[in-house]
Amino acid sequence: MKRKKPCLIYSVVNQKGGVGKTTTAINLASYLSEFGQKVLLIDMDAQSNASSGIGIKPETIERNIYHFLIEDAPFSEVLYPTAFENLHIIPATRDLSGAEVEMVGMVSRETILRDKLAAVRAYYDSIIIDCPPSLGLLTLNALVASDRTIIPVQCEYFALEGIASLLNTLTIVKETLNPHLEISGIVLTMYDKRTALNRQVAENVRHYFQGLIYETIVPRNVRLSEAPSHGLPISLYNGNSRGAIAYLNLAREVGKRV
Repeated sequence: MKRKKPCLIYSVVNQKGGVGKTTTAINLASYLSEFGQKVLLIDMDAQSNASSGIGIKPETIERNIYHFLIEDAPFSEVLYPTAFENLHIIPATRDLSGAEVEMVGMVSRETILRDKLAAVRAYYDSIIIDCPPSLGLLTLNALVASDRTIIPVQCEYFALEGIASLLNTLTIVKETLNPHLEISGIVLTMYDKRTALNRQVAENVRHYFQGLIYETIVPRNVRLSEAPSHGLPISLYNGNSRGAIAYLNLAREVGKRV
């Protein structure tokens, strides 16, 4: 059944690895689905952490995002259910690692994902894309297909430099390929209030990027780190943990910014 409200597509993006990008994509998607939204999670990273983190076992994946992008596989053949009734996923496998090389010679290579999602986005309230930790063709496809970006930023020394570079890239994409692209927000992750460095980075990010920072800060949390190894989002692994409460609040905040 088609949805009454327009679907919003979000790219969770940062060219740096290890900043909580996949954790944010998984838990944001799961909480939005618990709110009653029909959600599609797309794993665009060959490491396939979003797929395993939501409970998809590699041996069960016959066709994935690679086949959808490169081989014109039908949407129905790459769609998989999750533990949440309202959450589906298009998973990734290592097949995706060679996709960017193959895409170089394709016509309209930057718009492949956008064009393929055009026919199915009406069936969802939100689509969350977990981007790879790079600014290559896969990430570019995600940004061109998206309405909003969510930028996870670890509270570390090089955070400001990384954000500035990424924002410059987003500006170029908006000016040349996707005039509708907007920044939904920057979310601070892996925050430890006990360390002076973390507090200083958070203060600096809020100062330099006023208006873009989500109020919710995701703390360093053992339960958040453990959940992916069990193939569960944090709401199912330990819904009372500090990490779960943070992502619950972030999902509410993302919804309000719509």
